[in-house]
Amino acid sequence: MNKPLHTLLTRIFKTGQLSVTWATGQTISYGQKDAPSVRVRVNDTEAEKLLAKDPALTLGEMYMQGRFVVEEGDIYDFLSLVRKNTPDSTFSPLMRARHLWRLLKAQAATRLPINQNRKNVSHHYDLTPALFDLFLDDDWQYSCGYFESEESTLDEAQLAKKRHLAAKMQLEKDHRVLEIGSGWGGLALYLAETSGVDMTGITLSHEQLAVSNRRAEERNLADRVHFELKDYRHLKTKPFDRIISVGMFEHVGTGRYDNFFRKCAQLLDDDGVMLLHSIGRPQAGHNVTNPFIAKYIFPGGYIPSLSEVLPAIEKAGLLVRDIEILNMHYAYTCREWRKRFNARKQEAIALYDETFYRMWDFYLAGSEMAFEWDNMFIFQIQLAKKQAAKPSKRDYMVKTEERLKKKEESLPPMERLKL
Repeated sequence: MNKPLHTLLTRIFKTGQLSVTWATGQTISYGQKDAPSVRVRVNDTEAEKLLAKDPALTLGEMYMQGRFVVEEGDIYDFLSLVRKNTPDSTFSPLMRARHLWRLLKAQAATRLPINQNRKNVSHHYDLTPALFDLFLDDDWQYSCGYFESEESTLDEAQLAKKRHLAAKMQLEKDHRVLEIGSGWGGLALYLAETSGVDMTGITLSHEQLAVSNRRAEERNLADRVHFELKDYRHLKTKPFDRIISVGMFEHVGTGRYDNFFRKCAQLLDDDGVMLLHSIGRPQAGHNVTNPFIAKYIFPGGYIPSLSEVLPAIEKAGLLVRDIEILNMHYAYTCREWRKRFNARKQEAIALYDETFYRMWDFYLAGSEMAFEWDNMFIFQIQLAKKQAAKPSKRDYMVKTEERLKKKEESLPPMERLKL
């Protein structure tokens, strides 16, 4: 038994019960004696030392390597139990110093002239498409769904998300629309099919580009929907009527927010509307991306607060016309992704290996936990250059969504991608 880790667990666990079987075989319970228990096992003394030294990073690593095992409950149950008992994730001067060092490194990286966006995007999105087919909806929407009720299926929620976004954009036939971070093309195809717009989607992922172009061909939309492998900063074109970006802003970095919105203002027509959809955190401050997520899942990623985003919008001369907060929708989305991923565990292992499977299991569980317990949310910000770019009442969104629902009935269904 590692004494520093034992002391830490004794101090922090007041709610629920955690039972730990140490490398020696000794089992000790922490917290409330009669509460439901999560049972875990640490397989070796070196793993115990690593967990005591830097749990923010090494917990995920030890789980990934099979040296930290959840024997009763699952990894989500464990992470939720820990979070209920730890409002402050820095428990010692050493952990605080390590947190500050990571913060300084992350802030410096976003201000360097060398941009690692393409490399960072490739790390995650250029994995085999068969991996994402294991857990995404039929349209491969890899961002937060819009759950009109808690009983909505994942496919229903992702369709509702596309409809909700389209309604806010006030699209008209033949509008030129730019999507920054176009994923596997599903949103661009939806907007073209339901509203008759001309879409340009840009991505930094070779895999996503190939899939998107194939899908546009298969749905006979290649004349209206175009995808390019391009960084938004290098776009040189006449302004677009509409700009949308969903789930990409988390990769920009705080040091580049001013440049991002200045470029968007340059690319947006004077009468245009832009819609930004991003994960948000409840407050600014000494925040840094979880080190496990930064190392293994989303290198270079950062979740902004609204107070970090709005000043950059104002400096770019853009007007905020509407802000909507979606609080629990991403928790529901991650829960559905995790259920699907775990149900196809053997297929995930066959694609890579068991270490990779546990890495993604930890990532999906941790993401769900963050929205459940850390007050993370989704924000959708509608931007324009002119006061009159949108109606003065919000009911136009509801009316447009009703019209889009009727249009959807005439469209061919989105089928799972043919890999």
